[in-house]
Amino acid sequence: MRQTRLIPLLLALTLAAPALAETFEQQLPNGLRVIVREDRRAPTVVHMVWYRAGSMDETNGRTGVAHVLEHMMFKGTPNAGPGEFNRRVAAAGGRDNAFTSRDYTAYFQQVPEHKLAEMMQLEADRMRHLTLDPAEFAQEVRVVMEERRLRTEDQAQSLLFEQLTAAAFQAHPYRVPIIGWMNDLENLAPADARSWYDNWYAPNNATVVVVGDVDHQAVFALAAQHYGPLQARPLPVRKPQDEPPQLGTRRLSVKAPADLPLLMMAYKVPVIRHVEQDVDPYALEILAAVLAGHDAARFSTSLVRRQQLAVEAEADYDSTARGPGIFYLRASPSEGKSVSELEAGLRAEIAAVQESGVSADELARAKAQLIAGQIYRLDSMFAQAMEIGQLEAVGIPYTQKRRLLEKLQEVTAAQVQAAARRYFTDQALTIAELVPQPLPAVGGALAGPGSPLMSAAR
Repeated sequence: MRQTRLIPLLLALTLAAPALAETFEQQLPNGLRVIVREDRRAPTVVHMVWYRAGSMDETNGRTGVAHVLEHMMFKGTPNAGPGEFNRRVAAAGGRDNAFTSRDYTAYFQQVPEHKLAEMMQLEADRMRHLTLDPAEFAQEVRVVMEERRLRTEDQAQSLLFEQLTAAAFQAHPYRVPIIGWMNDLENLAPADARSWYDNWYAPNNATVVVVGDVDHQAVFALAAQHYGPLQARPLPVRKPQDEPPQLGTRRLSVKAPADLPLLMMAYKVPVIRHVEQDVDPYALEILAAVLAGHDAARFSTSLVRRQQLAVEAEADYDSTARGPGIFYLRASPSEGKSVSELEAGLRAEIAAVQESGVSADELARAKAQLIAGQIYRLDSMFAQAMEIGQLEAVGIPYTQKRRLLEKLQEVTAAQVQAAARRYFTDQALTIAELVPQPLPAVGGALAGPGSPLMSAAR
């Protein structure tokens, strides 16, 4: 089947799926939003609590506090001691964890559906009654510091991501790593975590998402019972922290132990602010897929196989965020090729799109890939809950998901070309090069600076 004929079919399947799993919403008098999707394919339920507060809301000198507090949320309340939450989830045969991103912090449990009331009781308890024992806090800060050493400072790729982001942004708090700077972690105090908790962990700054074998009215009743008694609180005023215009290319090099050099290029681009009016973010999503979205994409075909300039080459862009957007290019040169040759190759691929655009087949394949990915995500209750929570946390109503997919479908080749011409300029570019050092190699690539920081299992 041709790609152009496949797209309408995929889109129809994707858009029809939510009808099979209906979604309902209610807001409690204290401001807490409760979103329920009934999916009765298995007798389980995913329960998530999303707080609209992440590392971008931190202040200088207290970076990393959002992630540290996420750890402390498992240290108990007067009603449930340290580790009790995890033990009760495990006893139910479920799983639980949490993650912190630049934009939000979220907690989740996946358990048999009859355990939902217990999960709500536990989450509501720690939303208001968290114990912040100084000894436990000191221990958990040490855990996070070690996490930073293992995940960032001992990982060349992660270190390059961190340095690149700090250089790309001058004013916006996205320049700060989610896990925090080491010196800030060393000087965090229990009062810092308490202030963060009191400021942001309130029902009027939270969204509860439930997906699974449930009745929405029963879930609303449980939410009213457990979360309803919690009092709303005034939230801190979020002042604008707009990034000033970049006035030219920024370059940096990072020396770290590694087997191969690595090149990263970061272009300032927009993200979705108005689902209906925006055009360029959707075109950039398509462009990322055209460049590196599959084995037959341009980077793999040209840079890796035909020219043999790169061992690997990737493009990454997320159109949904509370803050400004970045379009990342990442590549490692092949043996005998220099980083400068690789940079020229990446630039040539971008220039080809700017000058000649993309073909109808490339456009159709990129759309089919993105829409098919959505179908696969709908197979997972957890992925459905994640999607709802993430959209809401960055200010996009989950009810607009259908329109987001339709807008992707509407992207034209001319719009992709126009976006490439508009944003892929040297003035908006930051370039980082990893210079390998002759020390023991470090294995394992880690997430980039904008990826949620999932905590280790407790």
